[in-house]
Amino acid sequence: MTIRRVISPAVAEPPPERWSNCLVVDGVAYVSGMTARTGTTVAGNDEYEQAKVIFGKIKSLLEAAGGAMSDVVKITVFVTEIANNTKVWAARREFFTGDFPASTLVEVSALAAPEILVEIEAVAHLGKGKR
Repeated sequence: MTIRRVISPAVAEPPPERWSNCLVVDGVAYVSGMTARTGTTVAGNDEYEQAKVIFGKIKSLLEAAGGAMSDVVKITVFVTEIANNTKVWAARREFFTGDFPASTLVEVSALAAPEILVEIEAVAHLGKGKR
């Protein structure tokens, strides 16, 4: 059993010695909390737009790991305004069909920067989803 770090050209890598975006162990991919930050800016000015960017990043990392969004079994969503959760769920529907992943939604007082409204992490069992 080895731990494999997965990278994708579509997702910026964190600075050295901070964290890994995606690690795979025994066919399970663990995706760190992703935000809509692209370089020094944040893509999207509401929860829907940011969630779409984030789910796109998660999809890119899973595909680089040999998986797909259908392999995701668990997501944790952090938002700064829980009343806007339906915007996140609208974006989620664009990336998942059939059995949606188990999900947790948490309101937090702040994320990494004031303009970041959503952060999402995921766990996927690669190759186990319906294709």
